[in-house]
Amino acid sequence: MQTPLIMSEGRCAVWEEPIGPSGVRIRERAVSDPLPGQVTVRVRAAGLNHLDLWVVTGAQRVEPPRVISADGAGVVEASGCDEWAVGDEVLFYPVSACWRCEHCRGGQQVRCSRFAVLGEHSDGAACELVRLPGHALRRKPAGLGWEEAAAMPLAYLTAWRMIVTRARLKAGETMLVTGGSGAVGTAAVLIGKHLGARVLATTRSKEKEPQLRAVGADGVFSSSGFSRSVLDVTDGHGADVVFEHVGAATFDESLRSAAFGGRVVTCGATSGLVTPVNLPRVFVRQLEILGSTAGNAEEFTDLVRAADDGLRPVVARTYPFAEVSDALAFLDKSDQVGKVVLTM
Repeated sequence: MQTPLIMSEGRCAVWEEPIGPSGVRIRERAVSDPLPGQVTVRVRAAGLNHLDLWVVTGAQRVEPPRVISADGAGVVEASGCDEWAVGDEVLFYPVSACWRCEHCRGGQQVRCSRFAVLGEHSDGAACELVRLPGHALRRKPAGLGWEEAAAMPLAYLTAWRMIVTRARLKAGETMLVTGGSGAVGTAAVLIGKHLGARVLATTRSKEKEPQLRAVGADGVFSSSGFSRSVLDVTDGHGADVVFEHVGAATFDESLRSAAFGGRVVTCGATSGLVTPVNLPRVFVRQLEILGSTAGNAEEFTDLVRAADDGLRPVVARTYPFAEVSDALAFLDKSDQVGKVVLTM
């Protein structure tokens, strides 16, 4: 049997039943030494995503038990490779891949047949110790605290690939972010501003509008019928890039909001898997519709460099590791702007 590339050890937050947050329990797992090429990291903080909620409710095709959380940051405890030494401060690339196939060798981990997001189809970071390949680690940006570092991997990598690689956003362009108060949406707002774009955002909550402006949004609109507002503030031009992760509830408004020749990039369908598309709106206006998910290892390296240059994730709330069920229940309410993080 092939050895798993990711091993969660020590005390772990393990999803055991598809009944929501209460189906996650703290369990003790055996601790082992890293194999050659592997590193064991003592986790200092782990970030939660809506993906964790989908896992624990049974919405994903995942069989329990599963250690949750794609996002982690910590200190090297033991090393089986020359690149990393005990005491190094690191964060994890939130994707598992084989690292040997032609796609991985070509830097396209998202195309690997063994592609998996930590905490979904492989064990994750909500644990005391995690053992993983040395090339899946990056040095923690000195300017980030543990909670900020743990907030970054999956949501910010997803947004980075969508904006930089797929949509090719340029400084001075206008980007619209639907669902701006979610973790991926907030990441998109911050990344767009970091890259020098004008950023507009939508939200269902009036209370979250000032919070989105505080993290950098130049304009914030209601999620209902937002295309008119976008066209008004852009003098009829529309958004050069539309960042979509909501799906059916907003997709037609997103197409209406896009500039002629604009790029609509999507990574999610939280409001429904089937989305009607007004095709004339796409071909008459020469729009590009781009799909994206997670990101490659080199894109993660670029994201970490951006954090070194001042990109700073937003943490909405932290919980002690033992209160993981409460943290998931809070995340499920969608009351926050930014990430929910477990501290170990």
